[in-house]
Amino acid sequence: MCQLCLSKTSAWTRRGFILAAGAAASAPVLAQVDVGGPSRARSLVPAQELEVAAAQQYTQLLEQARAKGALAGESHPQLQRLRHIAQRLIPQAGRWNPRAGQWRWEVNLIGSNSINAFCMPGGKIAFFSGLLTKLQLTDDETAMVMGHEMAHALREHARARIAKTQITGTVASIAAQVLGLGQIGDLAANIGTQLLSLKYSRDDENEADLVGLELAARAGYNPDASITLWDKMARASGGGGGPAFISSHPTGPDRMRNLQMNIPRVRGLYEQAIAHR
Repeated sequence: MCQLCLSKTSAWTRRGFILAAGAAASAPVLAQVDVGGPSRARSLVPAQELEVAAAQQYTQLLEQARAKGALAGESHPQLQRLRHIAQRLIPQAGRWNPRAGQWRWEVNLIGSNSINAFCMPGGKIAFFSGLLTKLQLTDDETAMVMGHEMAHALREHARARIAKTQITGTVASIAAQVLGLGQIGDLAANIGTQLLSLKYSRDDENEADLVGLELAARAGYNPDASITLWDKMARASGGGGGPAFISSHPTGPDRMRNLQMNIPRVRGLYEQAIAHR
């Protein structure tokens, strides 16, 4: 285990692999943004309530997958692979969000041809099997996907996006009718569709790329895999009707250039991590 990795605890539960991440010891190299108090927008959507609601919706999604025979069992090799990668990534998470140490992380695999993955607020991760099999992802590339999705949760992009709709009034009914803010008991019932259908801004995507890149590098995953991953994503999106992941995380030359430019800045972290494993 890398010396940068902090102690972690883990437990098996009926619905997934739950991990608790410790506080991180050193500041990020990339995406050095404030990880302290929430912005005015975020303050309109209480983090804890959003995380509780997301956890309840995540449980419902898993139950639906189980009912269809699509939820991978505990011994599934691809699920074990995902959880091994998560074990290395999660201890790094506190650098970008101190709340991550309180999250009950879960990682699950859903059998589907969809090329997609997500991490809900509070650390609820799911991969669809099509992402791993159709793109033939290596462990390093898989870590880049997981790190990117974790970064969206760590940087509270969903929380900020939802809050901004309240401020602008463009979707004024979301707070009262869909998310049930002010009616927290109803929050979980309708939050899932909103969380999973959110399209992040370019700034959100750039930040998730950088945070995910550094998360993976600190965990001992080769940062060069970020380029091969998005090359595979770009090729998979050809011919129309591209993967679901691309619809919410569009690829392009700017994204590739930004990653390529920042890889040298995290290579030392990667080399230090593998030297102490």
